[in-house]
Amino acid sequence: MGDEDAQLDQEVKRVLDSIDTLGAADQPAAERVKRLTELLEQWPDVHSKVRAMRQAALQEMQDDGKSLRKISAETGISFGRVREIIAGVTKRPKAKADTEGDAGTS
Repeated sequence: MGDEDAQLDQEVKRVLDSIDTLGAADQPAAERVKRLTELLEQWPDVHSKVRAMRQAALQEMQDDGKSLRKISAETGISFGRVREIIAGVTKRPKAKADTEGDAGTS
């Protein structure tokens, strides 16, 4: 499973590196702003898709006969959180107080 973990880490790193590239200072600021704005506009849909993909993968593991505890051990996600994700429970981060001041600055 070590090789699989390394491959997963590389795939996640490539995605994160791509995001970093969008904001790289070697491009004009206006171009960075446009690309980052496009990413942010698409982010809610992408985030929802990733969450659904994770939920489906956990459900697949359960459908294959694995217990929630086994799934937890294999994925590194707590038992309780595995149960919540499979059940479709989402946890949204609490809004930061300083986000209100951002509203009028775009």
